[in-house]
Amino acid sequence: MKRKNKNIILEKILVEDYAAEGKSLARVEGKVIFIENVVPGDIVDVRLLKNKKDWAEGHVLKFHERSAQRVVPFCAHFGVCGGCQWQMLPYEKQLQYKQKQVEDNLQRIGKVELPTIEPIMGAMDTQCYRNKMEYTFSNRRFLLPEELHNEDISPMQNVAGFHAKGIFDKAINIDTCYLQKEPTNKIRKAVRDFGNAHGFSFYDIKQQQGFLRTIQLRICETGEIMVNIMFGYEDEEKRKALLDFLLQQFPEITTLLFTINTKGNDSLYGLTPEIYHGKGYAIERLGEFQFKIGPKSFFQTNTKQGERLYNVAKDFSALTGKETVYDLYCGTGSIGIFVSKGAKKIIGVEAVDEAIVDAKENAALNQIEHASFFTGDVVDICNDDFFAAHGKPDVIITDPPRAGMHEKLVRKLLDIEAPLIVYVSCNPATQARDLNWLNEKYSVTKIQPVDMFPHTHHIENVVQMKLR
Repeated sequence: MKRKNKNIILEKILVEDYAAEGKSLARVEGKVIFIENVVPGDIVDVRLLKNKKDWAEGHVLKFHERSAQRVVPFCAHFGVCGGCQWQMLPYEKQLQYKQKQVEDNLQRIGKVELPTIEPIMGAMDTQCYRNKMEYTFSNRRFLLPEELHNEDISPMQNVAGFHAKGIFDKAINIDTCYLQKEPTNKIRKAVRDFGNAHGFSFYDIKQQQGFLRTIQLRICETGEIMVNIMFGYEDEEKRKALLDFLLQQFPEITTLLFTINTKGNDSLYGLTPEIYHGKGYAIERLGEFQFKIGPKSFFQTNTKQGERLYNVAKDFSALTGKETVYDLYCGTGSIGIFVSKGAKKIIGVEAVDEAIVDAKENAALNQIEHASFFTGDVVDICNDDFFAAHGKPDVIITDPPRAGMHEKLVRKLLDIEAPLIVYVSCNPATQARDLNWLNEKYSVTKIQPVDMFPHTHHIENVVQMKLR
């Protein structure tokens, strides 16, 4: 260990293990060092960014030796884009580390008695698995380290791709993204090239100005393709020229929309996408069910793996046709609808009103008459009167956001004493915390990790709990 420029630098340290959230760890003189962009087996020099008594965080200055575990990333943008943090690991290793992440979180944070954790359910497709992508148009290109001091290369270039990791005002000009099947790359590059050829301004996020802003593409298993282009302001002549060009070049587009966004952020919240061509939504299929997805709808991003995740939730629900099932944080109703044929009644609750509108339409689309959906914060709506009005739950399926369930909701679940809870989580750490709270009355009886996002550190985990 040596000091340089008042920063602590650790030399030739061995990366020993995977930690969590995409980081690996080394140990130096009893202190745990968390490091990004390395894998177990790497030998590196590290500059510490945070330095506490028992742990530290750092970034790599130099590789002395690269791990034998490494493979060559398949994407030319790996390491710059930040979207696929684990392409340098073989997929079977990714699954091992994700399995370990679930086990560590449930044991270390949950501190409850656990059954055998089932082997993680790996993805059938590790490329082209996403049904939805969003790309950014920017007037500033992120320069690679070797380009920074080249006076012939200017960052002021119109590009279409993703924001560089940790940099909000520059984008990477993506050639090929392997996360979504074609024509995703062809459409993005066609819009970029048309904009350049016709002198369209690309968005400047610092100045909050520019015509081309973002593009959202959804490519469904049904073959339907929905495209929504966000413009920084309205210019009907330019807008129609681009949209007509897209329809001519890509007749496979089934729905084409545009959205005028003059806000300071790129979210669609508070905006109204306008239909230019088609019915204004796409139809996706999960198992035997169809789902209507609009440009603002939430839907599982990996359709094939989403179906397998929902099958786990259905199996864990152990339905016989007599149960009243509460689907909490139900979104567009997809889990409730997926398990509906085994239930007597489905009650869905979700805070986002637009999602509840979608849920009701999806229930009607699938001719499901025994499902009801309600708008409201789950913490507020799930009170004694609500349960009295709609019946005591036999099964509760909960699929909260990354922050997990609110403690008030956990207290209510403990009060209501449903015989069975199925907890679907995208964050095993907060799930483990909630299991600890629920342990007052519930035992964990089944655990099934599911990998929804290959080459990333994200993971889903399904837990069955039974009332003691």
